[in-house]
Amino acid sequence: MATYGKFVFLSLALVGALILSGCAPVAVKNMEGGEAARLYALNCAACHGAAGDGGIGVPLALQDFQSSVTDDYLFRTIRLGRPGRVMPNFSNLRDEEVQSIVRFIRGWAINPPNIVDKPVQGDPLHGKALFGAYCAECHGAGGEGGAGTGVTFSRPRDQPIMAPGLNNIGYLAAASDQVIKATLMHGRDGTPMRSFRRFRVSEQDIDDIVSYVRSFELQAARRQALPPRDARPALVFQSPHDFAKTVHKLKQAMVARNFLVIREGTLESGLVNRSRENQRQWVIYFGNLEFIDKPLRTDPRFGLFLPGRVTVVEQDGVVRVMAANPLVINALFNNDGLAAVIEELYQTYMNVLREAAT
Repeated sequence: MATYGKFVFLSLALVGALILSGCAPVAVKNMEGGEAARLYALNCAACHGAAGDGGIGVPLALQDFQSSVTDDYLFRTIRLGRPGRVMPNFSNLRDEEVQSIVRFIRGWAINPPNIVDKPVQGDPLHGKALFGAYCAECHGAGGEGGAGTGVTFSRPRDQPIMAPGLNNIGYLAAASDQVIKATLMHGRDGTPMRSFRRFRVSEQDIDDIVSYVRSFELQAARRQALPPRDARPALVFQSPHDFAKTVHKLKQAMVARNFLVIREGTLESGLVNRSRENQRQWVIYFGNLEFIDKPLRTDPRFGLFLPGRVTVVEQDGVVRVMAANPLVINALFNNDGLAAVIEELYQTYMNVLREAAT
């Protein structure tokens, strides 16, 4: 199974390297330096910008953001992430490293936040009605947040950032009542989030909305992400046919499902000298416009796995067809919006592989 191991390594380790390459250290200007700057550049800059000006992630240097969140909010957000909402959890970092990143982010603050940690008392039923009137258009009827990743291709162009998911268990664990209230009271200049005082609602109305948002916690606890039902890193089928017939049947299965065979060649192409390429390790790239467009519009990062690719390997007289498991790939992106697309891709791979191996 040495070749199978090499396939898994090339398919998943290379993908991991490509994803992590987007988080490579970059030059960062901030009041905090040294190790803190390195940690921010390595873990945060790819999404939040080297200068905290945002991108996929929220603009951390925005003064309205800085004044409406506590250090504890920043610490918990880094530690817990936003399950299913692009922002991963950084459980690999030590507490002192997370605290160092928090200090670095605070280097952009002109004035420190003045937030007293005390519960908000409000009427969640009234808050629900107000949420529907003022919040649901951006944050979703159930507080699920905007769709996409925050980059233009996967969100409306008139939205400079993606509205966060307020019913997210990571957000609710990080944001105190007063953090939520401060955001509602003051808004976020430069984003669609306006101060609710412009709507001429009372402070009690704002407290009611906070109470309703806090009520999402019970729902969020029930929606804890389940592990993928098929956690194999690769989908592998043994073919009863010889190598050439398996390749032929594989391409037939793709074409029968209205896919184009875009390109094919050895698995080692470009990695070793052409004369040394193993002609019994063959990769076929396939797809069509819908197959490629749908996941890209949901999460442009999925382009790393497009077009589709299936590998045929013969070793010791045994022929196998294999592909990276999309259900495992999905876990890399932490984006629940991809669930339906990933399921469709998984079924496509399974059907094509089975047909080629029967």
